[in-house]
Amino acid sequence: MSRQLEPYQLIERSIQKKFHKVLWTPFITAIKQYELIAPGDRIAACISGGKDSMLMAKLLQLLQRHSDVPFEVVNLVMDPGYNAVNRQKIESNAALLHIPVTIFETNIFDVTSGIEQSPCYLCARMRRGYLYSKARELGCNKIALGHHFSDVVETTVMGMFYGSQLQAMPPKLRSRNFPGMELIRPMYCIHEDDIIAWQRYNDLEFIQCACRFTERAAAHSSDGSSSKRQEVKLLLRELRRKNPDIEKSIFHSIHSVCLDTMVGYKSGGVEHTFADCYRERGEMEKEAAE
Repeated sequence: MSRQLEPYQLIERSIQKKFHKVLWTPFITAIKQYELIAPGDRIAACISGGKDSMLMAKLLQLLQRHSDVPFEVVNLVMDPGYNAVNRQKIESNAALLHIPVTIFETNIFDVTSGIEQSPCYLCARMRRGYLYSKARELGCNKIALGHHFSDVVETTVMGMFYGSQLQAMPPKLRSRNFPGMELIRPMYCIHEDDIIAWQRYNDLEFIQCACRFTERAAAHSSDGSSSKRQEVKLLLRELRRKNPDIEKSIFHSIHSVCLDTMVGYKSGGVEHTFADCYRERGEMEKEAAE
């Protein structure tokens, strides 16, 4: 008689079997292509309680179990001021998935709730700072965030449409304020639709958005779709009907930027104008001709 699998084992099996091609394979692809994990790393997997970060933690757990590369993972949950329901949801999901978590409290929601201008920007900066600080305190050299392929594409489009700049979301980056610390995005190549499909297949329920500001905004919005990211999501969905590969094209475009055709660009905080670039190329061509 075969042994009956526990719920967490069935969830793990779904990743390795049914969703292997769309979850596990792109996860491993990102790890290898962008060299996200090195021997001896101690990684803080930052869990917000949503579907993305929970899946990321499970993927890292499975990788740690089967990888020849030795590394450690600390599943870090920062409580910015969740209500009791959301806090309990995070804890119960972590237990269901057999993900051991380290939880620490902050007062971020209290601090940002009274801010009228750019509360999301301040909240994001404070979250990142607290996560880096706690991760370093726990001996980690990297923090892992659950941003995925769809986040990368949407961020690129948002930068063009609303930020007047061509700016992507890199798969990893070095912290400026915390020397020796890096941020990695292991789900960089995983599509959000596939994460949702995995969630539904396993009948999992994660917290959507526990932000107090978002809750207030939604309460005063007639359609609940006021965010720029949501606008871009809907736009990409519409474009995908005519061109199913539209998001892949955007994703690949940030991997093959041709600077010679750019009118201007910024690197290392230094702005390079068209005139500067044109003059430099002219001087190089002149030297080559001589």
